Formats: sequence, C-alpha cells, structure tokens
Amino acid sequence: MRIVEIRERSIAVSRYADPAMPSGGLTTSLVAVVTDVMREGSPVVGYGFASVGRFAQGGLIRERFAPRLLNAAPAALLDNAGTNLDPCRAWRAMMRGEKPGGHGERCVAVGTLDMAIWDAAAKIARMPLHRLLAERLGNDAPPRRVRVYAGGGYSYPQADLARLKDEIRAFVDLGFTHAKIKIGSAPLDEDLRRIDTAAAELTAPSHLAVDAMNAYGREQAPAAARELGALGLWWFEDICDPLDFDTLSEVASAYPHPIAAGEALFSLAEAKLLDRHGGLRPTQDILLFDPVHCYGLTHYIEIVSHLTAQGWPRTAFWPHGGHLFSLHVVAALGVGGAEINPLGFKPFRGLASGMEIADGFVSLPDAPGIGFELHDEAWQAFAQT
Repeated sequence: MRIVEIRERSIAVSRYADPAMPSGGLTTSLVAVVTDVMREGSPVVGYGFASVGRFAQGGLIRERFAPRLLNAAPAALLDNAGTNLDPCRAWRAMMRGEKPGGHGERCVAVGTLDMAIWDAAAKIARMPLHRLLAERLGNDAPPRRVRVYAGGGYSYPQADLARLKDEIRAFVDLGFTHAKIKIGSAPLDEDLRRIDTAAAELTAPSHLAVDAMNAYGREQAPAAARELGALGLWWFEDICDPLDFDTLSEVASAYPHPIAAGEALFSLAEAKLLDRHGGLRPTQDILLFDPVHCYGLTHYIEIVSHLTAQGWPRTAFWPHGGHLFSLHVVAALGVGGAEINPLGFKPFRGLASGMEIADGFVSLPDAPGIGFELHDEAWQAFAQT
C-alpha cells in the first residue's frame, strides 16, 4: 500500500456569491492524493484543499512536501497493522528536515496534503472521516449532527446595507440561527449600522458575531470594544494584529462579552503564546484555529489537546474554514461548532447535496471520507485536478 501520485491545482475563490465582485485575488490549492488501494475498480483518492482566506500553496506543495511523501518508504506512511495510511506518520514525513518557526505559509501547504491523506485513510477504512477520527483518538462515538453558524457579511462595494440585509435573511431561510459579519474596514459608525442591519434579521444581537479581520490598532481597538460592549454580541473576533497580545489583553480585560481569536495563528507554539499572553478567558472566549492552516488536522489535534489540558473547555473551539471538512472535525473532537460559508468561496460554499440545516444544526454525511463527492460544486473542481 502506497501513495503513487499527488496532483495539485490552484483556483480562484471569491468572498461573494457573485465571483465578479473584487475579492482581493484570493486563491486556494486543490490536491488529489492517489493510492494503489482499489475500490470498485478504481484507486482510492484522497482530496484536500487549502481552506479559505489565505492563498494557494502550489509551489510548496509540488516542490517540497509532495515529493517527501512520494519518496518515503511505503511502510513509513502506514499504521501498525500495515492496512491503512497513518496521517500522523505521513505528517512527520512531510515535516522531516523542517526547522522550527516559519509557520506563515508552509503550514497551509502541509495542511492541504494532510486533509487529503485523512480523506484517503477514511475511504480505505470505508468510514466517514468523523467516525475514523473518533476511533483513532479513542473518543466516544461522534454525534450525528453538529452546531453550525453562517459566515459571510463582507462589505459590498455598492448598496452595502441592503445587500447585507438580504444575505442575512438568506442565512435564516436556510435554517441558521447565528451568523457572522465583517467589520473594521470602514469608520465605526458605518460598522454599527451594519451590525444593526444584520442583527435585525436574527433573533437578537446575541446571535450575531462580528469579525474585525485584525484591523484595529492599539488606539482603535479599545474604542471599538467600548462601543460594541453595550450591544451584547455573540462574539467579537480578530480584533487586532494576531501577535499583538498586549492590545488583545487590554481589550479582554474590559470587554464584557466573548472574544474570538486564533484564526491567524498557525501552530501549537503560537497557540501557547495566545493562551499565556492574550488575556483570554477560558470561561467565555472562543478559539478559531483553522485545522488546515495550522499544519492540518494532525497538528490541530495537538493544539486542542494542549489547550484543554490548560483548562480550556472543548466547547471553546470553533474551527475556522466554513466548509464540509470542519463538520467532521467538530463531531469527532467534540468541540463547540463549525462555520459554514453558505454563499461565498465557491466551489466549497454551503453543504453537500441532501444536507439540511435545522435550528442551527446539521447532520453529517455518512459516505466514506470527507464526502466531497456529494458536494456538486466541490466535486466538479476536484474532478479536474
């Protein structure tokens, strides 16, 4: 049993349902990890992609990390029984020779391949990923459904408030009870109007999270926190530069409601710094590490394990990403819930065919692996990789 081929393709993704709207030139990498295991006359192929919000990592994947997998001794990538891939051993093979630090880009490349290897391993085991992962971790049988919220709410170049209102209404019509919008790119009074518009379509402001996308500086962050503190929002996310722990700690000492952080931190080492110096409160705050961007699910498991040992509850973890993969992670690890991007980031937006949201929860697919084959847009993209 071995990996015989790894293919990569970079594609453009947009934050908006209409991909013609300017979206910062975002891209993502798609990979296909082909094995020599046959199922129904075809090789088992694991699929992965580089999540959303960063950029494609084709060069690193093709020139550095895929060759290490292909050149590894086949037995070095297998489990003890020799009957399946071991994603943890594959991860170590990819990281062989890497120096500490340098997390900014290579972590996404490794995480993309890691996703595909987990997909392949689950398919070889003939299990959905959440069941394989729970079994390997020795966890209880995962729940059949998980809590989700709708991510989106980027500023529109024209008719922003009207289009934002329609977007949040569409989320509610899909069955979401909670949503997240973006702030920080406009003056605070404009953002407050965006918040009022979005919250009016939900049950209450406590069902709305806001994401400042790390926009606020040392002087702006406390001022924004004072204005938002009276609103009773679900959470206030990515307030300042991800490594500006002094500013984050200052806001956390005064802001009465949940703060969310961690999306732009990519390793266990950085997660430890956030915990030690960010002033966050395990009793109420939220951790948003992306299981792909932080060196993949294999390393994400280490982050969750370490921080729960430090007193963080599992319910504090809400993985960033907004796609099908996150649902499996949430179910298997028993963490708080998952983001879904219902409209943006085609071809990975929304859910697989037949999956429906009810009262803010969604049932997981029962197909082997992650289930990209059930997601029409995603599968069309992977089929060309």
